[in-house]
Amino acid sequence: MGKGMELSAQARWELRTQRPLLVLAVLFAVAYAVPIVNSTASRRVTLACTVVEWVVWGAFAVDYIVRLTLARHRWEFVRTHWLDLPAVVLPLLQPLRLLRLVATLMLVGRRARMASQIRLTTYVAGAVVGLLMFGSLAVLSVERDSPNGNIRTLGDAVWWSFTTMTTVGYGDHAPTTGLGRMLAVGLMLAGIALLGVVTANIAAWFIARFEKDDVEERRQTEAIAALTEEVRALRAEVAALSRRMPVPTAAVEDGPH
Repeated sequence: MGKGMELSAQARWELRTQRPLLVLAVLFAVAYAVPIVNSTASRRVTLACTVVEWVVWGAFAVDYIVRLTLARHRWEFVRTHWLDLPAVVLPLLQPLRLLRLVATLMLVGRRARMASQIRLTTYVAGAVVGLLMFGSLAVLSVERDSPNGNIRTLGDAVWWSFTTMTTVGYGDHAPTTGLGRMLAVGLMLAGIALLGVVTANIAAWFIARFEKDDVEERRQTEAIAALTEEVRALRAEVAALSRRMPVPTAAVEDGPH
């Protein structure tokens, strides 16, 4: 099988699995949120949510293995998709719920970026919503039971995540645990990165628009100059023809005596 056929097979796999994996990611979000929002959930519900989280992570792991198998140059695939590998291995090293969250977010983000039909605006909006939601749930899960913590409710967590991502940092709510502060650092960096992406793309849009207007203006100016030159040439040609045209003899003889 040629390289083009292998690439098309990999592309077909990514196209077919994109939507199912996104649906699984939504299920993961629900499974992750339920035990945190409902702290009085039964042990059976908590266990079911944990199973769903692992199943979703397993689906992304299988997806990575299949794409690696379909790739002809596997080392190049690993090198160009280097974020996928730690996302797959990370939960196995220390099976914490937060690590499964981080791994799933990384894998969803990588697959979303591969999809050519997903525009940058949609991706940025989804990233903002996802970071706000998962950041709020994650900080609530680690700070709610902290003796000195002041993030006790989901509302407090959402407010803290929003002020942290926008780097406003009012200070009315702040994490007190080491893991919570690591989450804060991650949210701040993510917020700065997203703001930079949005700003850069707005600037690129304006520059492209101005360049397009400049090109159109130059094109119109050149067209007007060319038309002016043609009119000038036509006038010169008409004047030359008029000078070469002989005067009619009858008109000379019938003139006044």
